[in-house]
Amino acid sequence: MRSRRPHRPLLVTALSCALAGLAAGPATATGDADGSGGVGAEVVRLYEEASVAAQRYEAGRREADEQRGRAQRLERLLDRGRRDIAVLHGDLGRIARAQYRTGGGLPHTVRLLLADSPEELMRGQRVVRQVDLAVDNAVTKSRRAERRLAADESKAASAWQVLERRNDELAGIKRGIERKLEEAQGTLQGQADASAAAGACRGPARLDQPDEAFTQPWIPPVETYGLSAGFGSGGERWASRHTGQDFAVDIGTPVRSVGRGRVVKVSCGGPFGMEVVVRHTGGYFTQYAHLAAVTVDQGERVSTGQWVGQSGTTGNSTGPHLHFEVRLTPQPGSGVDPREWFAERGVRL
Repeated sequence: MRSRRPHRPLLVTALSCALAGLAAGPATATGDADGSGGVGAEVVRLYEEASVAAQRYEAGRREADEQRGRAQRLERLLDRGRRDIAVLHGDLGRIARAQYRTGGGLPHTVRLLLADSPEELMRGQRVVRQVDLAVDNAVTKSRRAERRLAADESKAASAWQVLERRNDELAGIKRGIERKLEEAQGTLQGQADASAAAGACRGPARLDQPDEAFTQPWIPPVETYGLSAGFGSGGERWASRHTGQDFAVDIGTPVRSVGRGRVVKVSCGGPFGMEVVVRHTGGYFTQYAHLAAVTVDQGERVSTGQWVGQSGTTGNSTGPHLHFEVRLTPQPGSGVDPREWFAERGVRL
């Protein structure tokens, strides 16, 4: 009997970007009366849960890999046991055929009675003992191997069942976090769209800031990201050329100031949707656009890594991302290549 082995693929894929590494401290927020700050904090809290869930998922994936290895080893033992039993059955068959050829199928006792001399009788007794011993040994080995095979088949079936249950648990963790994030992100983006349409920002969502204190003066505007449209790239979405660097991140991702500075603009209307502009030492300005929420006030001083907003898709945006610019003035049209600007400051995107 072959063990029943599930054919469902092992869950080894990592979680999506939303689950991949936004490890921030516990977040609370205060905002305007309609609770927009609370929604933003809920998204950040879910990202924190997602980060923990991602670690659980990875630990579970490793356990599942180990369990799969155990199940495969048991399958190999089963195959070897089946081969051993086939060999033992072959031995029994050869013994039976040899006995039939030498004794004509007569019982051993009859052949002993027909012996012509004491010497032939003694030889016959020895042959009988040897044949009986060989048969007994072969039968004992065969039965022992069959019992061991049945036990191994049971172990293998149990191992695959454990693996199946673990896969279901991991899938449930992933679905639960994704469902919560999607709901909270939708609410946050809906409120952001209303603000952008009205051209008036709600009060900033005062999120608890991360505990990390950056020793380097400059950092990327988001922690975990993929780069999409770059500076100077062409496309029908822009009047001439793309004026910044896009970071592909999910709605609600904390957006941080790339360096120390002062907030010189908080706006919620126009092609950039919700945006924040920060002035830095040296006369450069950085812009953070298409946000779903802002977390600072105009005129506020910010430190390196301080959250200035949460990413979204407000304004002229085709999907969730952060549009980031480095400018020589607060106004559009004075942008420089962010990647080169970061590289000069020891930051590689």
